[in-house]
Amino acid sequence: MNTDNRYRWPHKDLLDVTRLSAEDVLHLLDTAAGFQAVNQRPVKKVPALKGKSVVLFFVENSTRTKTSFDVAGKRLSADTFSLGKSGSSLNKGESLKDTGLTLQAMSPDIIVIRHPDSGAAQFLADLLPCGIVNGGDGWHAHPTQALLDCFSLRQAWNNTFAGRTLLILGDIAHSRVARSNMHLLTMLGARIRICAPRTLLPAGAEHWPVEIYSDLARAVDGVDAVMCLRLQLERQQAGLLPDLAEYARRFCLSAAHLRRAAPGAMVLHPGPMNRGLEISDDVADMPASLVLDQVAAGVATRMAVLYLLGTRNDNGGRA
Repeated sequence: MNTDNRYRWPHKDLLDVTRLSAEDVLHLLDTAAGFQAVNQRPVKKVPALKGKSVVLFFVENSTRTKTSFDVAGKRLSADTFSLGKSGSSLNKGESLKDTGLTLQAMSPDIIVIRHPDSGAAQFLADLLPCGIVNGGDGWHAHPTQALLDCFSLRQAWNNTFAGRTLLILGDIAHSRVARSNMHLLTMLGARIRICAPRTLLPAGAEHWPVEIYSDLARAVDGVDAVMCLRLQLERQQAGLLPDLAEYARRFCLSAAHLRRAAPGAMVLHPGPMNRGLEISDDVADMPASLVLDQVAAGVATRMAVLYLLGTRNDNGGRA
């Protein structure tokens, strides 16, 4: 765990990686590294947030994010409480404002929210005095996913992002993961390429600090890592992808593609994976795959996020 008392964590909330400085990010990753060591001990628990409460308010379905936040809170000795749309009064027509005020009346220290509407986390952060963590909002941002991806790559790349190139492959248009990773890794010095069919590129992508490709063989040439994205059919309008077989033929990452990448290139996927559509079986299970490393990194990184927000006011703002 990072114990640098000269650094003060300045943020009440974690809403978007664009709100963080490079110093913030590196401090958070150093803190996560300490918690990763905790997670490798026989007793995986510390009293850092004993007496604190964390509400997991997940209006969208989630396996990895929700579970890892739950595990992270418990390993910090916080009390965690889960609330989904099906178990809340949102199903009865209650507004997000009233649900948020109801939760705040129970005096939580942190609320982690995942919501299908972009800006939902910002809305609660402006409304409530407790810490708000964005667990993914619409197409907008997924800051903790980008941070855990960054943590995984930092380990694989020996703490050096400068001079490295990451290819983000797939459904860029509907991906909050792509947006958050692009901002975070560019800030830390990595170069970003994106590759997708034209129908799955967002408007304005030509103004992003990335190189854009439509040919996977060219896009993967010489890269240090490839991040495959889930094809988010539930968010797409009809006609964007008339033929899934054709998409798989052109954009499913295979071992043949990886042979064009730099030696030792890594493969990432935020999950859940659609094998054979976005990523081939042999690539998903190869030694260079960081998919399970990302899951482990998710617990350590989210422990760091909860710790920094949960202890922000305990000692004059020091984390």
